Amino acid sequence: MEKQTAIACLAALAQESRLDVFRLLVRSGHAGMSVGSIAEALEMPSATLSFHLKELRSAGLATCRAEGRSRIYSPDFDSVNELLAFLGESCCQGVGKNRKGSNS
Repeated sequence: MEKQTAIACLAALAQESRLDVFRLLVRSGHAGMSVGSIAEALEMPSATLSFHLKELRSAGLATCRAEGRSRIYSPDFDSVNELLAFLGESCCQGVGKNRKGSNS
């Protein structure tokens, strides 16, 4: 994942309502949720929800598909996994090891 893509994902999640929407979508799994179900679960007006869903899609964190007359949103787990891999790619490479009591 490119740094700018990671920044866009993190920026999208750095807003309270959008983070709530994203966490709800993650709990829904690959099945996803309809816009109406999301709005009801979060007690969020449709216009507000539409804005947040657009931002999550734009950042690559959510996908949308049509099922009949409904729009179903679900998390893009591939993007989420890429983001987590990007954030953790330097994990445990010696940084911070044996630093207990260090003044640096």
